[in-house]
Amino acid sequence: MACVRGRVGIGGLLAVTAVGELTGHGHGTGTLLYALLLCLFTTLPLVIPHVPLAAVAVSGACLTSLAATGGLTFSGCAALLITLHLLGRDGTYALAAVLIVPFAVFALLPHPGLTARVAAVLAPVAAGAGLVRWARTQAERQTAAEQTIGATLLENTAKSERARIARELHDVVAHHISMIAVQAETARLATPGMPADGAKRLLGIGDTARSALTEMRRLLGVLREDAGDGEQAARRPQPGLAQLVGLVEETRATTGSTVRLIVSGPVAPLDPGVELTAYRIVQEALTNARRHAPGTAVDIELHYTPDALELRVRDLGPGPRDDVRPDAHGLLGMRERAATVGGDLRTGPAPGGGFLIEATLPGRPA
Repeated sequence: MACVRGRVGIGGLLAVTAVGELTGHGHGTGTLLYALLLCLFTTLPLVIPHVPLAAVAVSGACLTSLAATGGLTFSGCAALLITLHLLGRDGTYALAAVLIVPFAVFALLPHPGLTARVAAVLAPVAAGAGLVRWARTQAERQTAAEQTIGATLLENTAKSERARIARELHDVVAHHISMIAVQAETARLATPGMPADGAKRLLGIGDTARSALTEMRRLLGVLREDAGDGEQAARRPQPGLAQLVGLVEETRATTGSTVRLIVSGPVAPLDPGVELTAYRIVQEALTNARRHAPGTAVDIELHYTPDALELRVRDLGPGPRDDVRPDAHGLLGMRERAATVGGDLRTGPAPGGGFLIEATLPGRPA
């Protein structure tokens, strides 16, 4: 836009200058009018936004002036050089070459005028200067594009490597650390007659493994965020009741325990917040069962009613003890989750043994 405005200003200035050049010569009325029109046609087309069209118009008017009067105003010559330069700067070198040829022919005729010689000499220079500028701009753009592509490839390579490292840490190292924690806890709880010092040492091993696993997860989060997975994780849908099957299968594969999922009643999609709460309660209940009653069977029951979802998670372990299942192990968090969606949660010993978690959540539709 600024370039077009500049050309409009220059075109108007050259037109005024061309008219001023005519006033110093004696012309008849008809001749003056004809010369005035030629002056205007050799300068005003500079304001045309389309550069090739402006160049053709100015060149044609200048050639007409040379053929009719044998001369060309310096304003017209300036307009010609400007349009040829713009042609070269836009990369339209073929048209520029075609427009230069007639002025070279006029310069070779007997007794050419000064302006014809100037146009013949400077026209190739103006077009060439524009062409050099166009080539430099293209080279700069090519270099910038290559640098951008190179930086993108380097960044993607680094992200891929960080993602690979994160996968290796998650699939191999974190798995082994988790198994150390589980085995230490299992040995402490399942070995009869273990000395108190040995149980304390196993407890320390389990706590150290869990601390290492926490740090590992933090490191994985940093690596995945750097690898570009953070945004995808933020867009990933929160789990719901449909993902309970996967959670059950994962628990079976990890602990080797028998985990059953029992669903009854008219199944219907619920509010996403309710489904997320139910999923997290089951997830925490399975974690507590794995921690405090390793190897025991767990039953998960979902009962759909017209106005509520009744959730029960029962393990067949030794039952609760004050030193084994305090609220700090997640029971308080489960109660708070249930309360946030308008439900309630109850925990305690199960009839016939084991530990029972019951939750009643509102059956709001999705």
